[in-house]
Amino acid sequence: MHRINMTLVYFLIFTIITSGLAFKIVMSGYDTYDYAYAEDNFSTESRINNTADKHADLIKVYSPEINAAIGSPLTIKGEARGNWYFEASFPVHLFDANGKELAVAPATAQGEWMTTNFVPFELTLTFDKPSTATGNLVLEKDNASGLAERDDSISIPVKFK
Repeated sequence: MHRINMTLVYFLIFTIITSGLAFKIVMSGYDTYDYAYAEDNFSTESRINNTADKHADLIKVYSPEINAAIGSPLTIKGEARGNWYFEASFPVHLFDANGKELAVAPATAQGEWMTTNFVPFELTLTFDKPSTATGNLVLEKDNASGLAERDDSISIPVKFK
């Protein structure tokens, strides 16, 4: 009886150690961030503004910055983890302060999107002059499953020129 208990203990210890090592190996590439790319392409201020965002581990928008004065055409640049995309894109909406949709277009991955790493994206929205002074830019996670629990988005307040 004692021998069975010790075998079980050894098996559990082995399982815990190997599970921990497997987790470490899988996650080692997850937090890879290409700082050289960001340094070359985006301002320090925009990176700082975005790191405060609760979604900064999933998506980073470098342009426009929070509360930026925008006009049409509007170029949007940033990076999102590969799982934010579906088929290399995700939807972006621009709303006025009344919730009226002014524009919608897909943000397109600028690299291999089937990864858990950050992948740059870019898109340009054109829109008519809104009737409100402010609005929101909404970047949605492309949720191919249709399950509500997998929906996610970020909203960036903007001012219209």
